[in-house]
Amino acid sequence: MKITQTPLVILNFKTYIESTGEKALQLARALEEVSEETGISMVAVPQGADLWRLSQEVKIPVLAQHIDPVEAGGHTGSMLLECAKEAGAAGTLINHSEQRMQLADIETVIRKTNSEGMNTVVCTNNILTSAAAAALNPDFVAIEPPELIGSGIPVSQAEPEIVEGSVAAIKDINPDVRVLCGAGISTGDDMKAALELGSEGVLLASGIIMAPDPKQALLDLVSKI
Repeated sequence: MKITQTPLVILNFKTYIESTGEKALQLARALEEVSEETGISMVAVPQGADLWRLSQEVKIPVLAQHIDPVEAGGHTGSMLLECAKEAGAAGTLINHSEQRMQLADIETVIRKTNSEGMNTVVCTNNILTSAAAAALNPDFVAIEPPELIGSGIPVSQAEPEIVEGSVAAIKDINPDVRVLCGAGISTGDDMKAALELGSEGVLLASGIIMAPDPKQALLDLVSKI
């Protein structure tokens, strides 16, 4: 299923215990409930072992955290696109700062994922890499300066020029690519600022996952849209 509605909230579960196994399902259900209550698009990005279960239990899109640029065969430990698709993934993150990839490999994964009609979200860290990513024709580019990830300091406030500059560069190269803002996003003010800078949604993680009440944190996140 192609993700078309914005604004968009993509929650990367990473490998926190609070977003693993049964807790991953609880978190995905919270995303689904908030999406139904607010009309805002929500996307879950669990660990590979949780893809199948979540895709069967919730109706919101579920993405893989990473796909390796490999074909079927002897690649023990890799995440194969075809396997993620069979497990219910509607697409994948690509080139997250915690799973950096070479440009040629990014292109390979985007091309393969697009050919399957799945969603591609390429993570970038500055204006130049955002422009390069846009040329590869992903669905989304998510701007995440790595020094701000998990810091609690939102990129929309700490480095707004990176968001604005990336939006301009991406749209100049490929107007069809949609821009997301990541790193440090956790509050309604953060999301509001991200949208005002030209992004069409956010990619976030710990600010929601580690909150005492993730569902309430999600409601607060979209409260000022």
